[in-house]
Amino acid sequence: MAAEDLPSDFDIVILGTGLAESVVAAACSRVGQRVLHLDRRSYYAANWASFTFNGLLTWIQEQNEETKPEEVKDWSSLMEEGEELIHLSNSDSASITNVQVFNYTSEEEDDTQSADASNTTEEEKAADEDAVKESSETESADSKEEEEAGAAEEQTEGEEPEAEQPLPSSPSNQSKPARKKVSYAQLVKEGRRFNIDLVSKLLFSRGSLVDLLIKSNVSRYAEFKNVTRILTYRHGNVEQVPCSRADVFASRQLSVVEKRKLMRFLTSCMEETEEQTAYNGRPYLEFLRDQQLGESLQHFLLHSIAMVTEDTPTEEGLASTRHFLRCLGRYGNTPFLFPVYGLGEIPQCFCRMSAVFGGIYCLRHSVHCLIVDKDTNRCKAVIDSRGQRISCSHVVVENSYLDADRKQMAPPPRYLSRAVLITDSSVLPSDSDQQISVVTVPPGAAGGPAVKMVELCSSSMTCIPGTHLVHLTCQSVGSAHEDLSPLVTRMFRTTESQNEDQRPSVLWCLFFNMADGSTLEVKGHQLPSNVYVCCGPDGGLGHEHAVKQAESIFQKILPEEEFCPPAPNPEDIIYDGESSSAVDQDLQEESRGPDQDQNQENQNQENQPEE
Repeated sequence: MAAEDLPSDFDIVILGTGLAESVVAAACSRVGQRVLHLDRRSYYAANWASFTFNGLLTWIQEQNEETKPEEVKDWSSLMEEGEELIHLSNSDSASITNVQVFNYTSEEEDDTQSADASNTTEEEKAADEDAVKESSETESADSKEEEEAGAAEEQTEGEEPEAEQPLPSSPSNQSKPARKKVSYAQLVKEGRRFNIDLVSKLLFSRGSLVDLLIKSNVSRYAEFKNVTRILTYRHGNVEQVPCSRADVFASRQLSVVEKRKLMRFLTSCMEETEEQTAYNGRPYLEFLRDQQLGESLQHFLLHSIAMVTEDTPTEEGLASTRHFLRCLGRYGNTPFLFPVYGLGEIPQCFCRMSAVFGGIYCLRHSVHCLIVDKDTNRCKAVIDSRGQRISCSHVVVENSYLDADRKQMAPPPRYLSRAVLITDSSVLPSDSDQQISVVTVPPGAAGGPAVKMVELCSSSMTCIPGTHLVHLTCQSVGSAHEDLSPLVTRMFRTTESQNEDQRPSVLWCLFFNMADGSTLEVKGHQLPSNVYVCCGPDGGLGHEHAVKQAESIFQKILPEEEFCPPAPNPEDIIYDGESSSAVDQDLQEESRGPDQDQNQENQNQENQPEE
């Protein structure tokens, strides 16, 4: 909608299109609230966004530009007696810092490579899309079955996950491409085929986001693929972690005795026992050692299954292990899903749901001020970037819209170190090059951060064929380059070396630090009682923090309403001015097949009187 056409009265005004804000928008629109959803950026999803390669280059340029202070305008003519203004920030530059880019490819294609690329690009693109289409059709069918069985699942929570529904078939194996040089010019030329996420996360198959997507029917707007492998970096090598029953018995890394011990432990830890509670408050590693598990099993359980550190309390380690095991088998041999075209699709899916139920969207449009009633300390209206006064009952704002003096944080803010790599092969080559892998890298030194790595293939529609997209994330100690470049150097080749090895080569690399949303909860802020603050992405692998935040805000705004009730199917919607009898008649006519129409016509001819 054009900004000039904005109505002047809404129930809820939402600033920012991150995941939490988009979920709140969808939930409020679904129950009949009038929602205005604005973002000052030119793209959806804020720090949850996905970019093409060319779009990411533009984003990098914007981060390196200095933000010019905006002139404060006089809005007193729009105010009434007994009102005051709260000015909002016009920049979110503090959430992204230390942006560094490294290019390890040649700047231009040579003639041979250019000709080869022009001859093969269309064939690769067609094969890639066919593979995704085939796998996504299977997974979409499974998602539909899952939606229909969603209500029954809650009543059968104790059943074996393998028995819930058919698993989506794995994508068809594609012929392994030869490793060939990819130039920077080719990355730019085919940049639209990349979808590069600012934040790296996965969906737990029994996590709160998957449950919300199914319950609300928002899952119809997206496609998902299974994460096919869980890997770990140990003793300088990348190894596959056996986590499901089939993986354990097929593993060549474990002896028969180790397989039995692992299966016995995984079975026993699903239920809480007195022996486990005796270790509460003590390190999880100590508990694993006392279970007579070998070093290999301790490493797998601690870093790749529970995904915790050595000093994590036992109760937290066991809870993480149980959550991992409960998610196994719902859709595949790992607990994780990844959205095709990147994580930036998820906030946009909820925005689509909000728009379907009347939400109004406007990018490159913001709010300069909140108008507050002095007597009630409630926000009555907002003033947008075009000087229009818009009345509202509630306001939801992304954290970056608040000035620093209104952010009184309880803990000191933390940051995440992020790296995005485009590589020419997988960290663990296999028969199929279409693998989506999550790799756990234990801390390199005592007290150092553990690194989560997600490696994506071309069938996830996030990179071009012949390349892989690698995301690295850890808690910041220094800058992202300082934290992650040593690991990149160990696991990848970044320069041409005379001694060829099997490590993947890095073609292009981006480092940056991002504010950790889990530490940005605003405490004791001086904001009106009907203004609610959303924070950005946190450092967890899943999406529980954002979903919990969105549900909490919704319950404060509309405590009597259901959070994200199922959306009706399009054929069940009755539009204004259309009577139910007319709809029933239309449905009856649609349900009649051509044979029935022909039989009715013949019968009518037989019943006509003869002349």
